[in-house]
Amino acid sequence: MKMMKYNLFVLLSLLMFSSALYANDASNPSIIDDMHLQKWKVLVSEAQLTPKEIELVEPVFMEYENAVWDLHKKNREFFQSAFKNKAKGKLNYAEINDRYADFDFQDAQLFKSYHYKLRKLLQPETLFRYYHAEREYKRKLLRDFQDRGPHDGPKPQ
Repeated sequence: MKMMKYNLFVLLSLLMFSSALYANDASNPSIIDDMHLQKWKVLVSEAQLTPKEIELVEPVFMEYENAVWDLHKKNREFFQSAFKNKAKGKLNYAEINDRYADFDFQDAQLFKSYHYKLRKLLQPETLFRYYHAEREYKRKLLRDFQDRGPHDGPKPQ
């Protein structure tokens, strides 16, 4: 039960964070590209990837990040529309609940595919460091987001 609450919190936080980024400049994909690049630099450093590993993993990372971002974008659009239409009538909670479940399932499928590609490219210990760096990056992102609030925008670097 605790894990489910945590997963729901993370999902909602990521949706809010992605909404805030999207709202800041929806027509400027470079903000998203910059975010992916910043994350990539952290992963490379923290996982101690070799130049060869960097060359092999970067396209897989970018493909995964873009697929996850597209999934978030589709879901963000759905939820914004659903809640905007709330004024017109009652929310369709069954559809919203199904969408939450579908999102988690699709996200898990993307991660599983990403994992299978990465494990062909990285040694198990390196992959462990890579995943650890990714989890720590997400935690820091959530902490930063919580500290500044959902509408303050990205912190200056």
